[in-house]
Amino acid sequence: MKRILIATALALSASAPAWADQALAQSKNCMACHSVDKKVVGPAFKDVAKKFGGQAGAADMLAQKIMKGSSGVWGPVPMPANTQVSEAEAKTLANWVLSLK
Repeated sequence: MKRILIATALALSASAPAWADQALAQSKNCMACHSVDKKVVGPAFKDVAKKFGGQAGAADMLAQKIMKGSSGVWGPVPMPANTQVSEAEAKTLANWVLSLK
């Protein structure tokens, strides 16, 4: 019984950051244009992770795109700048997105 409780606690603690970062994405209105696994206005976060995952500097590059906006990478619809997102939050979001492979 004790092993089951420990295993459950470890599993919950390991998944907590993923939920916390999705909550951050929701609180910063990222989910208005993106979804974890399907294209909405912008690409699915999993598609972003596939495209940029493993590239050196990908998290920093994505954090800049989150804060300053972007255009032409995923088609004609530009991503506006997210001025309400701090640099620390943008890095957290970028790392979360890249973890979604």
